Amino acid sequence: MIEAGDPARPGPTVTADGVNFALFSSAAQRVELCLFDAEGNETNKLDLPARSGDTWHGFVPGLTAGQRYGYRVHGDWAPAKGLRCNPAKLLLDPYARQIDGPFQWHPTLFAHRGRGGALADRRDSAPYVPRGVVTAAGPTVRRRPQVPWRDTLFYELNVRGFTMQHPALDEHERGRFRGLANGQVVEYLKALGVTSVELMPVHAFVDEHFLAQRDLSNNWGYNTLSYFAPMPRYAGDDPVTEFREMVDALHDAGLEVILDVVYNHTAEGNASGPTLSLRGIDNLAYYRVLPQAPGDYVNDTGTGNTINADHWATQQLVVDSLRYWAGEMGVDGFRFDLAPILGRYFTGFDHAHPMLRKIAEDEVLRHTKLVAEPWDIGPGGYQLGQFAAPWAEWNDRFRDVSRQFWHGDERQSPAMARRLHGSADVFEGSGRPPWASVNFITSHDGFTLTDLVSYDRPHNEANGENNRDGHQHNFSSNHGVEGPTDNPHIQALRRRQRLNLLATLFLAQGTPMLLAGDEFGRTQQGNNNAYAQDNAISWVDWDNVDADFLDAVRELIALRRSLPLLRQAGYRHGASANASGIPNIDWLAPDSRPLEGIDWHHAQALTMLLVATENDYPQSPDDEAVAVLMNPTGCDVPFALPDIADTGAWQLAFSSNPDQAGPVTGELTLVDRSLVCVRWPRASG
Repeated sequence: MIEAGDPARPGPTVTADGVNFALFSSAAQRVELCLFDAEGNETNKLDLPARSGDTWHGFVPGLTAGQRYGYRVHGDWAPAKGLRCNPAKLLLDPYARQIDGPFQWHPTLFAHRGRGGALADRRDSAPYVPRGVVTAAGPTVRRRPQVPWRDTLFYELNVRGFTMQHPALDEHERGRFRGLANGQVVEYLKALGVTSVELMPVHAFVDEHFLAQRDLSNNWGYNTLSYFAPMPRYAGDDPVTEFREMVDALHDAGLEVILDVVYNHTAEGNASGPTLSLRGIDNLAYYRVLPQAPGDYVNDTGTGNTINADHWATQQLVVDSLRYWAGEMGVDGFRFDLAPILGRYFTGFDHAHPMLRKIAEDEVLRHTKLVAEPWDIGPGGYQLGQFAAPWAEWNDRFRDVSRQFWHGDERQSPAMARRLHGSADVFEGSGRPPWASVNFITSHDGFTLTDLVSYDRPHNEANGENNRDGHQHNFSSNHGVEGPTDNPHIQALRRRQRLNLLATLFLAQGTPMLLAGDEFGRTQQGNNNAYAQDNAISWVDWDNVDADFLDAVRELIALRRSLPLLRQAGYRHGASANASGIPNIDWLAPDSRPLEGIDWHHAQALTMLLVATENDYPQSPDDEAVAVLMNPTGCDVPFALPDIADTGAWQLAFSSNPDQAGPVTGELTLVDRSLVCVRWPRASG
């Protein structure tokens, strides 16, 4: 028996008397609710009896949480017109909070057959696709850390790769949310000094067909099947509960949880792809199609399809998903993959697009951190700096300029200064502060830090694409030998270069992001596109931790935390000065002269000087000044340091050269390719 039910809340809603189901579909002429037992057998089919606008709904008395289900949508089959209803295909509810059953590539997953795909395939796909699982509302989220933006330090990791080889974990914890919840793992993250753990996609995803044909699997997760359900591979019997327990464990340690989310496309691919969910429910509402050829998809993502951000149902799906993860699952923020998709009309990107406004203005989401990856491959796809408050953005210019500067490329000092300054040239015009620039040297996509200084070229042979994939412009260097070496000179230089790059990251204005494992020497053996390497190539190797390097990185992170001058809430432009007339920010040549005009064209080595003024009290209680000395050249360079105040002196705070020691007497010689940070403590009393 099934009753009319309530259209108000999409998805399944558990009550004391049963379960309410509601599904949006403007394309449907009839919707069947299909019920399954735990073994995957279809036990009942019930037509949703009521339709309110384009929402189909029904209430089934007696059903409880744990019920498996899916939909079959009856309607027009006219692929050339963008109409793709095929009731032979079991469809996953976009609002299912949990999924059950394996995904298996099989010919029945494809709703089309025949030349050009014009004919409907009437074979049942149910044995090969996961079902939704009815779940009850979760408990109230415990206290959140609420780390201020100016203190935030992101740590990007892959749940599976980070935990698969951790020696402290049991077999049932490895590769799973439970692994991240383990006390020793949490303590490691806390001791490292990061504040916000950024998880690569944990929404349920599937392996692409071409990977399955190569006996490879998706390692990164950017092939989403469900925007609500956690990835079953990352859990045991109860992914929802295990995810919440992980969040609670990280929150209890004062760590935020940030999700990398992929709302720009789905796993259904192009017009030749499978019919798994949105395509069979309402293709034209959920996907962007070519206006003159609605049978073909706009491919601004490079993955075959692009979600239709202009349609209200898609906007509601995305916002409801975000609200669920923030409200019920406890997530503290989101990094949006290919974010311009969410703000693009057919006429181009608009930072005031309704989708972006709804996310930023939502009463739940406005308390979370929102970070855009500000590029895609669509028209006008590069939008760095074009998002509005409260969005922050991944800053690839910081990555590239930092690499080029320490690579020794000429005339990079002006650009390096702008990046150290917090990229005011990119973000200040939109009224956003320095933290809007999410700075990084490496990320999941590209070389690890160790590989960046060990390889001249990618080594992606294991991906099965003849080493043609991955970034080709990495600004990397092997420093004389491709890959590992026993040469002590090269080893020392590579170590300095890694510290130079990380010091540049942590001593710059903005929000730093550290790639997991870079703090102790993780390598992917030169693979700079390990998206398909769910194996030892991409898994973090905890048996080969460079403990000395790890200590140096912890020192750097602690230094950043101890120096408020490195974490300013606004941009400094030298307009104010201290009592000695020293401007609050300045850029100096090695001889301590301010760099002006044509000097910048010849400068390679430089000093960034930050000086506390009355406006900084009491935010900067411990230091009068901080200076960062940078020598990217192949020669030793002497640096002179200015006097900052009548009393006090410079003190060495950090050096990428382990042999740099002793008191600072007003001049320091930096060996080739090295960095030093000095501080001028405030006089007591």
